[in-house]
Order: sequence, then structure tokens, then C-alpha cells
Amino acid sequence: MKVIVIGTGIGGLCAAIGLAARGCNVEAWEAAPAAGGKAGTTLIDGLAVDTGPSLLTLPEAFDAALARAGVKLTDLVRLVRPDPAFLYRWPDGVALPVYSEAHRTLESVERVLGSNARAELARFLAHVAQTWSLAAPNFIYAPGVALTDLFSPRIVASLAALEPFRTMDAAICRRVKEPHLRDLLRRYATYNGSHPGRAPATLNCIAHVELTLGGFGVEGGIHRLVEALLGLARERGVHFEFGRPATRVLVQRGRVIGVEASGLTVAADAVVCNADVAHLTGTLLPEARAQLPDPGQPSLSGWTGIFRATGKVEAAHTVLFPRDYSEEFVDLFDGRTPPHDPAVYASAPALAHAAPRWEDAQPLFTMVNAPAGWTGDAAPLAALVRARLGAAGLLGADDPLRWSRTPAELARSFPGSQGAIYGGSSNDMMAAFQRPPNRVPGIRGLYLAGGSAHPGGGMPLCALSGRSAVAACLADAGAA
Repeated sequence: MKVIVIGTGIGGLCAAIGLAARGCNVEAWEAAPAAGGKAGTTLIDGLAVDTGPSLLTLPEAFDAALARAGVKLTDLVRLVRPDPAFLYRWPDGVALPVYSEAHRTLESVERVLGSNARAELARFLAHVAQTWSLAAPNFIYAPGVALTDLFSPRIVASLAALEPFRTMDAAICRRVKEPHLRDLLRRYATYNGSHPGRAPATLNCIAHVELTLGGFGVEGGIHRLVEALLGLARERGVHFEFGRPATRVLVQRGRVIGVEASGLTVAADAVVCNADVAHLTGTLLPEARAQLPDPGQPSLSGWTGIFRATGKVEAAHTVLFPRDYSEEFVDLFDGRTPPHDPAVYASAPALAHAAPRWEDAQPLFTMVNAPAGWTGDAAPLAALVRARLGAAGLLGADDPLRWSRTPAELARSFPGSQGAIYGGSSNDMMAAFQRPPNRVPGIRGLYLAGGSAHPGGGMPLCALSGRSAVAACLADAGAA
């Protein structure tokens, strides 16, 4: 069976590996000059520095995605546990270290915020552990859920514990009174680009994934994971074409027959689209729009920058909270503008991933949230980020900004995305049931993998989307 994979992000790479492992003839077409999608890099003064994801969670998702190839993630890369993983800082002087081990985080919370705060977080983590145990099999590892599944026994039995009709914020405030902890837990909504006051409480299980299951680095940087997946795909026989943007998916009598790229037509029995779903329905195959759910509100975008930093960085990842974190979401989702007083995220690859640094400085990747589709002047935002990092001691006065990217630039690099980092947002109680499935209904041989399809955005979920696309493709070919 001949399969063309459009796009070589994490989902596309995992799909290509899984299909090739089952004997398929796989070609992977990539518009960019290199693999990785949003998990990209830039070269700064001789160092390859990640420009996308900076934290790895749920490594077992990659084990599941690579199982057909008989490979585990740790066969490809070495994982790193930074110590501490995060340092959360507030304007009132509170500084809270957080670790990859829940018991150490609880001890840190007790030292900094007191025994009552520790007890609140412990109860919350116990609750979201139960949420994860119910949600993961049904919404994450399952091949997909439809709205009709809401009434199936397996879902109905879980509804009370999943709190699907309560928001993340309502569920947090119900169990946690300590204001700093509330900020920390609300921030997990941004891990899939959503609003904690609108996203369903089920998504609080993100806290379990990071705080209990652990956040990891990849030795050398996230790009080492991309390189390892690329190498494995080539080893299994995948043929790559870089600098080849697909222009059209060809369908005849309801079945995929090939792909076009700049006048070149290549026949195929199946296509896995690792592009944004909106790019598929808007350009590559507009007739697929009738077969797929409306993507709804896009998830957040962001301004990102990399400084050559000489300041004192104490943790792999640092979050500088504003005085009133709730105002950030008013600006982002109601005002459709970057926050006037944003939370600033900074990641040091040397600490997060045991990655190389310069002798006299280190790369510092920074990000602030911004709305998808935002095209405003980013210079004031960059200046604000510099000032906040400098006041926190993470930057020296003359440390240069060596790379940056705006939401508009991200949108140009990933057609159809509007610059959204995680596909569609989850600002709807039915979002899990409305995400595009991995098998496109009504068009035989067309499959979706990536952050804008089931099960959603973020590296582990993209890997699982690749796995689901493979399973659907092989099942339809009678080769499962």
C-alpha cells in the first residue's frame, strides 16, 4: 500500500513510522526544509536552539505510538529530570519551586505556603489522578469519541468524577483556596491554549500529568527527539521530500487517489494529513469541509523569543506571574489582544535538557500568550518581556534578543492555523466530542494526524494522533 504523509511534525513522523513498520510504502512530504513542524530550531551563534515545545510530558504516549515499530522512546533519546523543574514567582515575593516528583512538590508547597496549602494541593492531586484514570482511556488513548458516545455506559459511568459541566476554574476554586496555588493550577489551561474559566474541569488532569507523572527534558534538546524520529523513519524505509508543499489531495468517487505538489502528481492508496485541518478543508481538499466538524475557536498563540542571557537562572522553567492573573484571560479571549500584564514563561535549555550553552551566556527561550490571528506591533510586548525578565534577574542589561516570532509569523509558517499553537481551543464543554477524528468520514483513505485532530495539541497527543491514524488506515486496508 502506498501512503503519502503530508507534514512531518510529531504526528506525521509517528504515523510514517507506524505505517512503514507494517510494510507500507511511505513518502513524507514537508513544505519546510526540515522535519519537526512546530518543534523547530534556530541556529544562534553555533547552537541549535528549540523554538517550540520546551517540556516533555507523558513519554509513555510515544511508547504507544512507536509500538508497531518495536521501539520505546528511551531507545531513541535519554530523558532528563530537571531539578527543580519549575520556579513560580509572584510580585508579592513568593517563589515556589516545583519538582517532577509530587512528594517533593508538596514538601516545597508546605515550606513556602504552609501546611494548609500542602493539604489542599494533595487533595486536588488525588482528585485529578482519578480524573486522569477515567479520562485517559476514553478521551486520550481511545481512537476517538463522538457526541453519541456521551450516552454510552463507559462515559456515563465516569461523568460525575469528570465534572464535564464545571469549568477548570470552578473545580480549582472548589478545592483550593490558597491564591498562589490557584494561579499555578489555572495556568494548565494554557497548555492546550484555553481559558480556565471556560474549559471543562476534565482538563485539570493536565496538572496530574505534569505534577504527578512528571515533566521531562530530552538530552540535548527537543530537536534531538525530532532527529531520532526522523532517523527511525528513514531506517524503516520512509522516503522524505523536503521543500515540497502539497497543493491538493486528489479524490475520485469518494476515495483518495493521490496528492499534487506544484504540478507534480503522485498516486497513493492513502494520505495522512499532518497539516492543520483548516489547511486541508480550505486549500488541500475543500470538499472535506462538509465531512468534518467546525474547528471552533482557535487555541492561543504566543510571542516567543530567545535571549542570549547572562542572568541568574535557578530552574529549568520559570514562570513570572502578574499581579492579577485572571486579567490575562480577559485580554486574550474577550479583548483579543496580548495581556497588558502577562505571565512570562522562560525556559533554559541548559537546565531543562542538559543542552549546550555558550561559555559566557545561555539561551533563554521566552513566551507570552497572545490570541491566534493577532497581527499587532510586537515591539512593545518584546520590551515588556525584557523588562520583566530583567527585573527578575534572569537577563543582564545588555543581553540581546537573538530570535523572535509573532503570532502572524507563526500563522504564515503553518497555513490554516491562524498561528494557534494547539489547534482548536477547549473552551466548550463539548470540545472533546467535536474535535476532528483521525479518519475523515466519507472520504476513504484520508486520515488526520496532528494537534488540530483527535486527541489534541501537545507533543504526546500529536504522537497518539499519529498512532490512531495508522490504526485506522491499516484497519481500512484489512492489515490491522
